[in-house]
Amino acid sequence: MNFLDVKTDYAFKKVFGSEDSKETLMSFLNALVYKDKKTKIKDLTIIDPYNIPLLDGMKNSFVDVKALLDDDTKVIIEMQVLNHAGFEKRVLYNLAKNYSIQLNKAEEYHLLNPVIALNIVDFIMFEESPKVINNFKLLEKEEFIDYSDDIEMIFIELPKFKKELDELTNLTDEWIYFIKNAGSLEYIPNDLDKNIQNSFDILNEANLSKDELETQHKRKEFISIQKLALLKATNDGLSRGIEQGIEQGIEQEIEKEKINIAKNLLKASIELNTIVLSTGLSKEVIEKLKDMSD
Repeated sequence: MNFLDVKTDYAFKKVFGSEDSKETLMSFLNALVYKDKKTKIKDLTIIDPYNIPLLDGMKNSFVDVKALLDDDTKVIIEMQVLNHAGFEKRVLYNLAKNYSIQLNKAEEYHLLNPVIALNIVDFIMFEESPKVINNFKLLEKEEFIDYSDDIEMIFIELPKFKKELDELTNLTDEWIYFIKNAGSLEYIPNDLDKNIQNSFDILNEANLSKDELETQHKRKEFISIQKLALLKATNDGLSRGIEQGIEQGIEQEIEKEKINIAKNLLKASIELNTIVLSTGLSKEVIEKLKDMSD
């Protein structure tokens, strides 16, 4: 069997954002967003559900799914495969925008409902944290007092997830394993949750039309090209930095050598103009060296 890579926009929305994704999305959010809460999601509405076919001409490298939960919390689920400048600010901006647009001018602030941004990223964001899942909300800086639970950001960093199939211990592990590895597996693992197994069926290339497969392959190709472009830009920047560093290092060593020569010539009572000609240093620099040695 061959499965679509769920990290691409088409496959992600096909699994989590279509008309038939309700049970799957509830399982996913209960495992990742509500995993530490006693009250689980019992119902939700997918906002602007994604209908196949697809995203022809879509030029970005992320995709989001929005859901309104039974407690009126809105969850924005985003899959991001490429790191780019300003990504962290865009997440915060989208979260704030979705929070603020709930009210019309005449409505009261107490009517605002919580908004959660769930971001699944295929790169490392927080080098200082070993955790796969990092959760952020408004807290007092020293005493960590909750200001409000209305704004919350959750980041899942797929490269940090190292568990193999036989090491999965709960539904949270299973969903992260599915997102990270579905596109590279050749069979449906038997021990996974039924919603995850159903998601594998959705991603099975044998169940897709020729047009669907072509669109998916184009999206994977686009993402691969973008990754290569970012890698080249990074490598080019590193190369230029190394070259500049070497040049600066050489220049500094030459300057140090000139100063040492000038100091020795001063000790030998050589005339100032002769030292200038011998070292290439300015008369002012040599005079300072002379004053320091006196």
